Amino acid sequence: MKAIRLHRRGGPEQLVYEDAPRPELGLGDALIRVHATGITPAELTWAETYSNCDGSERLPAIPGHEVSGIVESVADGVSNELIGEEVYALTSFCRDGSAAEYVAVCATDLAPKPKKLDHMQAAAVPLSALTVWQALFDHANLAEGQRVLIHGAAGGVGTFAVQIAHWCGAYVIGTASAQNRDYLLRLGANKVIDYQKTRFEQEVHDVDVVLDTIGGDTRDRSWQVLKPEGTLVTLPGPIPESEAAANKKRGGRHGVFFIVEPNREQLGKIAALIDSGAIRPVIAETIPLAKGREAFERGVTGHTRGKLVLQVTI
Repeated sequence: MKAIRLHRRGGPEQLVYEDAPRPELGLGDALIRVHATGITPAELTWAETYSNCDGSERLPAIPGHEVSGIVESVADGVSNELIGEEVYALTSFCRDGSAAEYVAVCATDLAPKPKKLDHMQAAAVPLSALTVWQALFDHANLAEGQRVLIHGAAGGVGTFAVQIAHWCGAYVIGTASAQNRDYLLRLGANKVIDYQKTRFEQEVHDVDVVLDTIGGDTRDRSWQVLKPEGTLVTLPGPIPESEAAANKKRGGRHGVFFIVEPNREQLGKIAALIDSGAIRPVIAETIPLAKGREAFERGVTGHTRGKLVLQVTI
């Protein structure tokens, strides 16, 4: 099969489009004929990209962990009824990904593809939408009528966060560049702050939840806009224990860092919202698999509106 692979750790310059062996199925696996895969440029910095689930090194390695495609075959013990089904999934980070013509996925992680989406659109959903779902509902317990501040609201995660928070009845504030203001208002934001001109803490106070996709100084300044007992969920990296403890002591504010996990049930709920028209994926660009290196290069520069997707099957 054709695949995008890394032969050593590094950035997009290490990606090579080449022939690779088809993945072998393990217990409980399904083999997916990949039609499209979403990419997250930061995954080239993750330890899991280069390590197997037992901690041993995995090189060469195939990135890409959002897949939409068709079940080609299944391992013993997995229902043959899956074969031929259109599915989408978030795949395990400690296994080879889906920037390839085939990928082996734990069958219990597969969910039916949203009916209203083609494979290119569906591949933009799993990682970003599951991250938002788990951040807002599993970790922050966001509820109707609460106020949420979303940093990086125009990005792959941010666009889903705006839509899902709006769907659940929250008051949605986003930070983004001025050119994305009207776009985010159409997605469901109630207010958009131009981070290039305005410090958000000058305009935002007493929010129940902050979803931080930026980190650094943005995360540090976010504590002060939270209500007592409010929750800051940050995605770029762990919160230092001293920082979390200090903010919990001052008003009981909670800090959470987590790594998104595959979840078939949640993908089913997300698919239902997509098919109902409540939310939709936002794609920055669809790029052929053979140009995967260029796609990652564009992604690491940031400031894309929505998700970059690799088209695998034409």
